[in-house]
Order: sequence, then C-alpha cells, then structure tokens
Amino acid sequence: MTDTDGRLLDVEVHAADRQDRSGAKGVLRRSRSRFPFVGKVYADGGYARRLVTWAQNKTHVALEIVKRPPSANGFVVSRRHWVVERTFAWIVKCRRLVRDYEQLTAVAETLVTIAAIATILRRSA
Repeated sequence: MTDTDGRLLDVEVHAADRQDRSGAKGVLRRSRSRFPFVGKVYADGGYARRLVTWAQNKTHVALEIVKRPPSANGFVVSRRHWVVERTFAWIVKCRRLVRDYEQLTAVAETLVTIAAIATILRRSA
C-alpha cells in the first residue's frame, strides 16, 4: 500500500499459494489503525468483487477499482496504477530484492521496508 506520492505505507509478503485478495485484507486492517484518515483506497481489477464490500463493511474504507478505459487497445498507462508500479521500481533498485531469495516472509517484508526508507532518504537529500 502506497500513498499518492508513492511512499510505502504498509507491506505484506505472503507465499505464492495465497491470493492477493486475501493478503489485501491484512493490509487494509492494519492501515485503518495506522492511518485512520485514509478514506479511499485505489486497487487493481484483481481486487474486485467481494473485497470491495468487505473493505467497506470491516474497515470502513472505500475501495475503488481502477479499470482500463473501454476504448483502450494494447498497453495503456493508468494514473493510479503508475504510482504503485513506480514504487516497485524504486524498491527493486535494492539489489537484494531483484530476486526472491528470502525463505521467511517476515524477512522479505523487512527488506522491502528498508528499501522504501532508503528511497525516501535518497529522494529527500
């Protein structure tokens, strides 16, 4: 989860056998307690359906699904998608995160957080 400027707010790394939708629930729960002022969260189409109503009922956050324009052919840059993709690009500059070497998800989450902090420090200097 990032803010609109691309700063990392929360991260959850889970095993590949778990759906992103179920992982998003933990992020949304934690973000509500850490950032109670966040009222709207933009999400990819993969997070649609039941997660939208779950987020509204359980966390009182409006989950807005960002969709492709119906007239789009091929690759189209979406403003909301670009923020998260840019954050991924900044974080992957940390060489350790280029490949998934970690065996524990907690270690991977910590390394992503450290990379995000390093990114913020580089940008502010």
